Amino acid sequence: MGWANIYSTTLTEENTHIFDITKLYGKQLLWIGMGTFLVILVLSIEAKFYQRFASIIYVLALLLLLGLPFFGKTIAGQTAWYSFGSFSIQPAEFVKAAVALAIAKYLTGINVNLNNFKDQLQVLVLMILPMGLIMLQPDAGSALIYVAFIIPLYREGLPSFYLVIGSIAVAIFLTSIKFGAFYVSGVILLLALLILFFKRKSKPKYLVYAAITAICIGFSFSTNFIFEKLLQPHHKDRFELILGMKSDPSGAEYNIYHSKVAIGSGGFFGKGWLQGTQTTGGYVPEQHTDYIFSAVGEEWGFLGSSLVVLLFCFLMLRLWFLAERQKSTFSRIYGYSVVGILFFHFAVNIGMVIGLFPTVGIPLPFFSYGGSGLWGMLILIFIFLKFDASRMEL
Repeated sequence: MGWANIYSTTLTEENTHIFDITKLYGKQLLWIGMGTFLVILVLSIEAKFYQRFASIIYVLALLLLLGLPFFGKTIAGQTAWYSFGSFSIQPAEFVKAAVALAIAKYLTGINVNLNNFKDQLQVLVLMILPMGLIMLQPDAGSALIYVAFIIPLYREGLPSFYLVIGSIAVAIFLTSIKFGAFYVSGVILLLALLILFFKRKSKPKYLVYAAITAICIGFSFSTNFIFEKLLQPHHKDRFELILGMKSDPSGAEYNIYHSKVAIGSGGFFGKGWLQGTQTTGGYVPEQHTDYIFSAVGEEWGFLGSSLVVLLFCFLMLRLWFLAERQKSTFSRIYGYSVVGILFFHFAVNIGMVIGLFPTVGIPLPFFSYGGSGLWGMLILIFIFLKFDASRMEL
C-alpha cells in the first residue's frame, strides 16, 4: 500500500516501467526487495546476541552519528546521510533500535529501579546522547522520536508525576504563547487558590504550593524568551499557525493547506488510484515523504484512510500484546519501545498532515519514501519478533 502511493505521488509523463531505479518509486521497490533479505538476516541471528551486545551496538550507533559531520552528505541543509553512489543511508533511522536495546539492557541490570533518581538520570543520558547528535545535523523531527521512550519507561515504573509535569509544562508553554503570560499567570494563581481553599481542612503544605505556583508563573513569563530567542523562525511560524495566531496559505501554511485540500477532495470513496488532481498535479510539497497520507486521503478517500489507520492500530495492539507476554524483562522493555516508536511516528505524522500538529520531519512508517526509514523500522520490529520467537529461552 505504501509503495502504491509513492508510485502515484512520483509518477510523471516520461516515466517508463516500475522497475526503473532512476525513479523514486523504482528505488523504493528496490529497498523493499532488499528489505526482505534484511529481515531474513535479522531473524537468522540468535536472540541472545542482541541482548549480550546491546551496549556495543549502542556505541557503534553513536559513532555512526558522530561521523556525519566529517563524512556525511548534506541534503536540504541537513548533514544526515552517508552517500553511496545514487543511494544514501540515514543512520538516525537505525539508531532507534540501538537505543531501545541499550535502554532494555540497562533497566535489566542488577539493582536498577526507575524510582531511583540516579537510574532515571542514566536512562535520560542514553536518550539525550543520540538526540543531541541528531539535533546537530540539524534534524528536529528525528530527535523528537526519542520522546516515545516514555512509554516503555512508564510501563517499567517511571513515576507518573513526570508525565504530569510534562503535560503541565506543554500546556503553560502553548497557552502563554497564545494568550500571553499575564493572563496565564492569573489563571495559575486562581487555580492555586482554589486548590488551597478546597484542601484547607487537610492542612496543606503552603510553602510547597507557593513554590510550585511560583515556578509555573516563572515558566509562563519565560516562554516569550524561549519562543523569540531560542526557536528558529520556521518553528515559530508553525506554532503560530497551529495556535491560530496567523494564517498564511501561500507561505508557511502552504504544505498543510494543500494537504488538507487533497484529503478533503477525496470524499468518502476517493478519486481512485492515480486520479488525484492534487497528487498528480504536485500541489502538495514533499508528498511522497512526510505528506504521503494526503495522497491516501485523496485517492482512497475516508474509507481508504480509515483502513490505513485501523491497520496501524491493529499492528500496534498486536505488538503490545506480544510485549506483555514476554518472559524476560529485557524483551518486554524492547517490545514496548517498538510500540512507542511506531505510535509516535503514526500519531505525529497523521496529526501533522491533517493540521493538528506543527510540521516536523517525521515519516509515516511503511508509506513514506525512504530506504533508511523502511529498513530502520523493519530492523526494529523484526528484532522484537525474534525475541518473541525465543521468549522461552531468554
